[in-house]
Amino acid sequence: MTHAKPLLLALAAAFLTALGATPAQAQDAAAGKKKASMCIGCHGIPGYQASFPEIYKVPMISGQNAKYIVNALNAYKKGERKHPTMRGIAGSLTDTDMADLAAFYQQYGMSSIKPVADTPAAPPSPEVAALIAKGACNSCHGPNFSKPIDPGYPKLAGQHPDYLYAALRAYGTEGNPNVGRANAIMGGQVKQFKREELKAIAQYLGSLPGEIHTEPAPHFR
Repeated sequence: MTHAKPLLLALAAAFLTALGATPAQAQDAAAGKKKASMCIGCHGIPGYQASFPEIYKVPMISGQNAKYIVNALNAYKKGERKHPTMRGIAGSLTDTDMADLAAFYQQYGMSSIKPVADTPAAPPSPEVAALIAKGACNSCHGPNFSKPIDPGYPKLAGQHPDYLYAALRAYGTEGNPNVGRANAIMGGQVKQFKREELKAIAQYLGSLPGEIHTEPAPHFR
């Protein structure tokens, strides 16, 4: 493991460069608010659960890094992420649309969210700590899992554990037309673990206080 972390960081930097991970120039949160009507039906209802292609709570995206949101939408649009509904939505968006939506969700409802401490509020069990060290999760997502080393990576702390588990499994899924994520770094990391180990990591990360949340849309209050 001595050389794993520098190698992972180098691969991470290369991956971000390859993505061309710079959002479109608009980044207009006010415009993004007007464009979010297609998003609120799932992401604007606290605890809303998807039923296809898998059953899990839809991810919380309010407070998420704008750069990551743009990267994720582009991955859906290109088919690198295979979720059929998200791929259809992302395919309808321009670069400006993505940047505006990302700018909106990054700041949406953040005035009521407490800042997250630099270190996790609760340490993991020794078993989970060993898994996190094996995956070098802190190297990209930060010591508190809410301050990634680059905003092109997601905040993980406080995310729904069942969604995190489904996302982790997706990086290791091949040959499924509806489930899967093409990412060389995450694919390599995930394949080190058994499913019960991925679930344990997801449960811990989801238990931590975080900035990401579901801000109820006015239509659903």
